[in-house]
Amino acid sequence: MRLLPRSLLARNIALLVALVAFTQACSLTVLLHFVQRPRIERAATIFADYVRTLDTVLVSMPRDAGLDVAARLNAQTQVPGETAPHGQGLAHFFGTWQRETFVRALRAQLPPDMPVRWQSGEIERLWIRLHVAGEPRWVSLPMTADAQASGITTTLFLSLGLALLAALTGLLLQRYLNRPLQTLASAARELSAGRTPPPQPTDGPTEIAQVSHAFNQMLQSLQQAEATRALMLAGISHDIRTPLTKLRLAMAMSLPRGAGDGFVSSAEGYLDQIDTILQQFMDYAGSGEREAPEPGDLNALIGQLASDFAGLGHDFDLTLGDLPPVPFRPISMMRLLMNLMQNAIVYGKTGFAVRSWREDGIAYVAVGDRGSGISPEALERLKEPFSRGDNARTQTKGTGLGLAIVDRIARLHGGTLRFRAREGGGMEAVVALPAP
Repeated sequence: MRLLPRSLLARNIALLVALVAFTQACSLTVLLHFVQRPRIERAATIFADYVRTLDTVLVSMPRDAGLDVAARLNAQTQVPGETAPHGQGLAHFFGTWQRETFVRALRAQLPPDMPVRWQSGEIERLWIRLHVAGEPRWVSLPMTADAQASGITTTLFLSLGLALLAALTGLLLQRYLNRPLQTLASAARELSAGRTPPPQPTDGPTEIAQVSHAFNQMLQSLQQAEATRALMLAGISHDIRTPLTKLRLAMAMSLPRGAGDGFVSSAEGYLDQIDTILQQFMDYAGSGEREAPEPGDLNALIGQLASDFAGLGHDFDLTLGDLPPVPFRPISMMRLLMNLMQNAIVYGKTGFAVRSWREDGIAYVAVGDRGSGISPEALERLKEPFSRGDNARTQTKGTGLGLAIVDRIARLHGGTLRFRAREGGGMEAVVALPAP
């Protein structure tokens, strides 16, 4: 199995070529052994009859007349050497096979005292020993190209041409069949990245159409489930926020001014915490799928957020490189950067920095801090929903959805989120986004 190509296209082409080669080998075997060999053997039988007739005539002729005829036939008394033709290639192989088959069949038809020798050179000659005036003489019969030609070479080349044409046709056909599979794979990658691909066409071959139809059904079910989830969360948020608002109003109206300030402050803090948790759930449920991406200045958005945090007393050191317009969803991207910068403030405590640069068609944004840091494995686990690090156990306002929201927004934009140790200490969260 390791020798097989990995792609279905390559496997089908290899199978097609192997089948064509096998059928050509079978056709060649049938042609040689059941068509060409009987023709050659019949020709050798007819030729042997002529040779025996010629030998009978030469034996019955007077000595002088027989020698005169033998001289005209370039007869000789010495035994000629038997040489094989030199050459290589397909035509030489089949020419040699035909010659050996003919000589073998001719020897089987002639008596033992009439041996046959084939001599190759500038002219192909067939030497046969005949009896002239009671003496053995070797008579040469030139084998011209017309006499040797049988059309086998032309047939073989035509067969190979047809085999190549069949293989090329199979390649084009397989590429045509693979095109909807490639489109389906691209749609599946878009779906896994959080985007909604268009429905796949179902007007192709039956098997491909069934797969596309099943994919469309799955896509429709996922969209319906996503809409149901968003509606359910929106309903829950509305239904919970309504009594929370009433509770705030009831507390404000029931307690006299200046009475129980500590209790009121604590209760309002808990209510704010509940409201924050609800908003995080809504952010994770939405993550910007309905927002249309548009080319924008990512550095300008980073600068705006850094200015807002500076107004709250948290300064970020900015090192912004030259970035082209990057297609992103403005609200979702703002949420992504805000979550990363807020995490740096809450858990990193100091050394806040944001860097941006472009490399190999990818725009990178890195948000770092000088916190104690955690292992890369733990950081990867933090991208899962409701996961919280050890340094977040004392924070009661979070839900463990912050980095999950960041990761989901990054994948929605066709990018990635990863973590790495920062040079000089601390941690850095790096977001990579396509920047053509």
